[in-house]
Amino acid sequence: MKPTNTRLTKKDTKAPKKTLGEFIIENQNQFGYSTGELSRLLNAIKLASKAVNYEVNKAGLVDIIGSTNQINHSNEEQQKLDVFANQVFKRALINRQIVCGFASEEEDDFVVISSSKDNSQNNYIILMDPLDGSSNIDTNASVGTIFSIYRRITSSDKPVSESDFLQKGINQVAAGYILYGTSTMLVYTTGFGVNGFTLNPALGTFYLSHPNMKYPSSGNIYSINEGNYFHFPKGIKKYIKYCQENKNGRPYTSRYIGSLVSDFHRNLIKGGVYLYPPTLKNPNGKLRLLYECNPMAFLSEQAGGAATNGKGRVLEISTEELHQRTPFYCGNKAMVKEIDNFLKLS
Repeated sequence: MKPTNTRLTKKDTKAPKKTLGEFIIENQNQFGYSTGELSRLLNAIKLASKAVNYEVNKAGLVDIIGSTNQINHSNEEQQKLDVFANQVFKRALINRQIVCGFASEEEDDFVVISSSKDNSQNNYIILMDPLDGSSNIDTNASVGTIFSIYRRITSSDKPVSESDFLQKGINQVAAGYILYGTSTMLVYTTGFGVNGFTLNPALGTFYLSHPNMKYPSSGNIYSINEGNYFHFPKGIKKYIKYCQENKNGRPYTSRYIGSLVSDFHRNLIKGGVYLYPPTLKNPNGKLRLLYECNPMAFLSEQAGGAATNGKGRVLEISTEELHQRTPFYCGNKAMVKEIDNFLKLS
């Protein structure tokens, strides 16, 4: 009988993937403030995302899809899963007393979260789009959650105020999204690059699957709802025609899902640009600066890309109200620059 070869190959000795929890702890020193608070906050988001993922996966089996027949602050019809996701994330953050304030696309105003400690409040506020692209649920398309974290600017011995939420995007200390698709991914940044984690549904654990995510050096995908073409500014119309020309490596490929998280994630992986310009109906754009554009702009820049509103850097836009809207273009730096050039020439 031949002896068994027990030598381990290089493949056998490959180190196991890090869990999200391990990664957060290992990289706490990158964060300049109270590291324990931020770690607990990210862990709360992770736990709440699992609950939302569970419900999203049951869509069609239980009465969780469709409209609530209610209108939110932005005059948009709320979906049942919008309300559910908002409650799950809000409850997770309130119960753990990690943040001093919570604001959401689904809330009319911000929510003050008081600490149980005497004369002491927590130091972070969070803004969220609890379920981006929820109108896609009925068709079993990908949806997502977007979050943005700031350190409060008011005194910590008092309840949070609106000024804590109306900060410029450059003040974000962390931002990210959860993608509920063929697999569930959590992608986030604390200003030191972008890292992606995939949920193992059998274990209920997120593992590092996409370390140090970067846009490809060039891209050939543009994502825009071309059904609104005739309502777009002249510069955007010209850019679309430019994308469709058969020369110099074009035409580009048009891909649009209708979920910012899904479109952004594909463009980050494959290389492309996302466009949501102003229209005659929405002259200030439709996407919310605080809940959608600032966090995605932060991620985009950290991944080597760019984000603009057509006039300047998104992260530098002054915020005047919680539900402020803005035009939004983000993706490969070179492609965003092309858009800026067309807008300047029009």
